[in-house]
Amino acid sequence: MKNNAQKRKKINVSIIGTQGLPNKYGGFETLVDYLSKYCPDDIKLTVYCSSKYYSKRIRHYNKAHLKYLPLDANGSMSVIYDIISIFMSFKSDKILVLGSSGGIIVPFLFGIKKKLITNVGGLDWKRSKWGIFAKFFLKLSEKLVLKGSDTIIADNKGIHDYIRNEYGLASQIIEYGGDQAYSVKPQVKDIEEFPFLKSKYAFSLARIQKDNNIELVLSSFKKHSKKKLVFVGNWLGSEYGKYVKNKYKNCPNLLLLDAIYDQRKLNLLRSNCFIYIHGHSAGGTNPALVEAMHLGLPVLAYSNGFNENTTHNKAIYFKDGNGLITSLEKIEKNDLLAIGNKMKTIANEHYVWEIVANKYYDIFYL
Repeated sequence: MKNNAQKRKKINVSIIGTQGLPNKYGGFETLVDYLSKYCPDDIKLTVYCSSKYYSKRIRHYNKAHLKYLPLDANGSMSVIYDIISIFMSFKSDKILVLGSSGGIIVPFLFGIKKKLITNVGGLDWKRSKWGIFAKFFLKLSEKLVLKGSDTIIADNKGIHDYIRNEYGLASQIIEYGGDQAYSVKPQVKDIEEFPFLKSKYAFSLARIQKDNNIELVLSSFKKHSKKKLVFVGNWLGSEYGKYVKNKYKNCPNLLLLDAIYDQRKLNLLRSNCFIYIHGHSAGGTNPALVEAMHLGLPVLAYSNGFNENTTHNKAIYFKDGNGLITSLEKIEKNDLLAIGNKMKTIANEHYVWEIVANKYYDIFYL
């Protein structure tokens, strides 16, 4: 990491909108984890955390100072969580807002525009899990926080184009990294725990929600009984997840595993599959996808524009169940190897955390 501490005045930067650190959740949290890791000495980094997720509260993680709020960082309570975090960050030199939940308050905070840097992520208001009122509120919050920001970050060209076309605003594209993923060769103990490692299987990893096309993927593999699918997700985290798991749990070629947070174990399962299935229909640069690319996995992804941008149109894409099945039937071993190599090359050129962190810190110094 470049260190120009002697040439620059020390600045205070607050980051809001995540569950906090250490990372236990998802994409934004992983981003903040690496920002804290590569933080230069002339930046004081403060990360706001939800105490709901941390039984043990530490004050520092990597190079970040942690502050806790007794509120949930997700769901409807995230609006209050983000608003209070913004108020508490008001004296900071820069405020990085991840997501748009608290955007409704921005027009009332005079003088904050020059401080505000916003990455709205994957257009949360488009997700099918929200009702009409929630979608309206999230869309309004998105508009207000973007209009009230000095700098806007898009993690994907599709998000960049959306912000320009929808609001007439410029944004800077900074993708996510995925180089924390590493290949793991199965040991005897691994095969004893996961016998399917000796066989040919497809792999998928996702939060179990409708906009990730969970049932589209599962029903397609159910029909395509010759191919095995290992799917890791938080099946027990919602009524929808419980319903889907119960519906497909007895299919002989489907193995539905609960969420795995042990990185070696997760990398073991995905680095030994023959193809990675990515069903996400909303969002920009998805962290799980770029991690799969770093592992050199051939990718079969849902066609939504964002996934094509992330993979530079070099993966295989499906729009429905028939498309997924057709691709699985026609794909050849040589094709898989070539696609996996392309994914690895793209990831090494674009999705590296130290490069990502440097881009964020260049913005903080402006």
